[in-house]
Amino acid sequence: MPEFYLKDISKIRIKKEFLQKKLNVKIEIKGNIISFEGDPIEEYEASMIFEAINFGFPVETALILKDSEYSYREIPIKDFTRKKNLNPVRARLIGKHGKTRETLEEIAGCKIKIKRSSVGIIGRSDEIEYAITAVTNLIKGSKQANVYSFLERINKNKNKNSR
Repeated sequence: MPEFYLKDISKIRIKKEFLQKKLNVKIEIKGNIISFEGDPIEEYEASMIFEAINFGFPVETALILKDSEYSYREIPIKDFTRKKNLNPVRARLIGKHGKTRETLEEIAGCKIKIKRSSVGIIGRSDEIEYAITAVTNLIKGSKQANVYSFLERINKNKNKNSR
């Protein structure tokens, strides 16, 4: 029976019945520790979903991970920058009024969440690698326009190949 420590358990408490039905696992909550039991494959899916929820993704967004074509990745910002102060790096990723993050989500086709010292990404397994490359390039200091054009070029190539 896998156990998870969740910082904010309120989302899970409110949607416990809903999650049990969707994930097909029995969920137990004790304090901030959540445990669940079910089929091993469903337990694995549930653990990925609870990781994403713990990172800060909404429950509905995290449930996308139930589809095997989707995956969740967490990127530590410190792994790609030498800066001690991560505020400017986070600001580059978020952009003015969240515009950079929104544009990245739209072009990459992934959901992106930025937290203190890491970035969480949920997306199709084939698209998530491009989103990770885009995010790491922004962390390293690439211009937003260059990152957008990289993603648009990838999308154009995918569209050509799918015809």
